[in-house]
Amino acid sequence: MFAKKTDDNLLDAVEKQNAQGNHLPPAIFIMGPTASGKSQIALEIAEQFPVEIVSVDSAQVYRFMDIGTAKPDQATLARIPHHLINLIDPAENYSAAQFCSDALDVMRDITQRGRIPLLVGGTMLYFQALLDGLSVLPAANGQLRTVIESDAKKLGWPAMHEKLREVDAESAARIKPTDSQRIQRALEVCMLTSRPMSEILRAPRKIDLPYRTIKLVLKPSDRSRLHQRIAIRFENMLRQGLVDEVSLIRKKFAVGSEMPSMRCVGYRQAWLYLEKEINLQELSDMGVAATRQLAKRQLTWLRSIMRKYEVVEFDCLGSDLPDRVCSFLLTVDIGKKARMK
Repeated sequence: MFAKKTDDNLLDAVEKQNAQGNHLPPAIFIMGPTASGKSQIALEIAEQFPVEIVSVDSAQVYRFMDIGTAKPDQATLARIPHHLINLIDPAENYSAAQFCSDALDVMRDITQRGRIPLLVGGTMLYFQALLDGLSVLPAANGQLRTVIESDAKKLGWPAMHEKLREVDAESAARIKPTDSQRIQRALEVCMLTSRPMSEILRAPRKIDLPYRTIKLVLKPSDRSRLHQRIAIRFENMLRQGLVDEVSLIRKKFAVGSEMPSMRCVGYRQAWLYLEKEINLQELSDMGVAATRQLAKRQLTWLRSIMRKYEVVEFDCLGSDLPDRVCSFLLTVDIGKKARMK
């Protein structure tokens, strides 16, 4: 395990972070589960260091999806530079490959301005894609997806899952029979390449990230307290008008419940409520449960990243978290131009 606790091994972690590719420009990664306080920490860092924030969030790329994605408000966006927010409409798609391309472009521009890219978010696939590279999968094919969706309407997704098992048993074992999005993608890849997606994913991947990355992980010391935060957060989203936000998107755009934007946590449950399939209490309960499941998946991804990379871990529940993170960054060699404002 490469992770270092800031309580016991801070000096060791500092030395290793400093030694990592000193000739490269720095970039700061803040990774953590939902409701861990990542965005607030990023704002604290932005107040003290010459950074620009790069969102690593697959939901914040969508315009008009503000409440359910906990997007920064307009005043914050005007005060502190943010990137990769509000890129596309809810009826459009956005891939990890697109994120990598966009993120590298933005990071290069930030660095050329003499500032530091601060990547913050909870989409661990995007972080892993930047660090490890991506398998070379074909781009989505709209016509083929329409055919697959048509078959699924006739047969049901469990039957499509069985079809997947026949051509790619390894992917089928990993994907739930109810996970229509991933079943569709695995079938699509197989049909486009005549190869199982699992075989393509096993191929060696490599990306040479031209940055010295300072990787900070926010994790809860008490999972139950994180769950309390999640419940409060989702209830606040409902009070702020999440249902109305989804209703407006449905009227404004040609979106369906299976589109990636409407599969985001909170939006999927609000969709069911607007379809009168669940009541308001069920919306709340299901939204909180789905957010907790998301946090669990994010923590699983984090453990994988922490096994492979040197990171510095902070307890996201600590009352002095902003001070501890900023104090740590002062000890890391991020260049003379990057000292406190």
